[in-house]
Amino acid sequence: MKKIIVLLCLGLALCGCGKESKEDTLKDFQNKMTSAKSYKVTGNMEISNDEETFTYSLESYYLKDDYYKVVLVNQTNNHEQIILKSNGDIYVITPSLNKSFKFQSDWPGNSSQAYLLGSLVTDISNDKDVEVSEADDGYIIKTKVNYPNNEELKYEKIYLDKNKVPEKVEVYNENDIVKIKVTFDKVDLKAGLKETDFKLEDYLKEEENNCEGNDCKENSNSTTDNKTDNKEENKGTTNDESDNALKKPNGSGNTNTSTDSNTNTNTNASDDGALQKPKGSSNTTANIDTVIYPLYIPSNTYLTHSETIDLDEGNRVILTFGGEKNFVLIEEKAKAKSTMEIIPVYGEPLVLSETVGAISANSLSFDVNDISYYLASTELSKAEMQLIANSLGNATLVAGIK
Repeated sequence: MKKIIVLLCLGLALCGCGKESKEDTLKDFQNKMTSAKSYKVTGNMEISNDEETFTYSLESYYLKDDYYKVVLVNQTNNHEQIILKSNGDIYVITPSLNKSFKFQSDWPGNSSQAYLLGSLVTDISNDKDVEVSEADDGYIIKTKVNYPNNEELKYEKIYLDKNKVPEKVEVYNENDIVKIKVTFDKVDLKAGLKETDFKLEDYLKEEENNCEGNDCKENSNSTTDNKTDNKEENKGTTNDESDNALKKPNGSGNTNTSTDSNTNTNTNASDDGALQKPKGSSNTTANIDTVIYPLYIPSNTYLTHSETIDLDEGNRVILTFGGEKNFVLIEEKAKAKSTMEIIPVYGEPLVLSETVGAISANSLSFDVNDISYYLASTELSKAEMQLIANSLGNATLVAGIK
């Protein structure tokens, strides 16, 4: 009899083996991710809006002590951008334009990022009601997300293989529709990266010997001037000052969004890093031939004024919208610089449908399809600014004209 009881107990114990608890699964995944001193991830990311799906190729690099590098290439137009965090500074670099936005921000810790492994761990830690289920070849973790710039995103599903390594992440809206999907082709948790792999200098192009006279002198000072600005950007200027309401453009074509600024960045649009007057542009024709209008406009808001201003190089279009939600949209031909232009920005990086932009409380700056855009308003929410930006296309119609 005793022998039978022992055998029964043994059988029950064996049956219990192999079935992991929810807590064990989460703990194993979190430990595996946080114990990695550095990693490299490759794959692709799909971002869906109501009309289209945009696909990026993705490379994500991490080194312990807060070093990040994310390389995103839009598969439709081959537009490449890099999000770089090194020594506490954050940059969004556009190599084709030799241009970079520079941020002072808590990114990526202040929001969810489906393409960063550490962010997935943070999402799990912040959700007391996280769900875990078994799949045929691994596990699925369902957890809430935190996207302060896009409140329609509510939760995500993290798909793990049997070794607790992520294979895919899907981010859903409240209607259970996938809005962001990240697929990991390769996850290397022993990448052996060093601080030298996260240098801004790797993207600073030297001036080519193709300029003459004063142009060379002006171009050679472009990066130096901006570096000086970076050191001074926090002196005498607060976030509130940088986000003052947009003033009506003056006759010179400059659009000022701040009444006070001690920074010296030759900014034509705002203190928070928007649209600067080009320096040393290599393009001789920089006119906007077709005005691009947003297909999404908030209710009871209309285009009230359109103005085209001639610049030294090309032109600038200023669209003013009034009504319930007033805002201004500025468009200018994107022009590549001879040397890297570093633009200080109050805000943080934002991945849009087709590009990575810079968003602040009252403005959004981004480059897409050879056009530089600057959107400013004290009445739009960040979510509304994002909707307007994502709706911009080669369209000649607007929701309403008054």
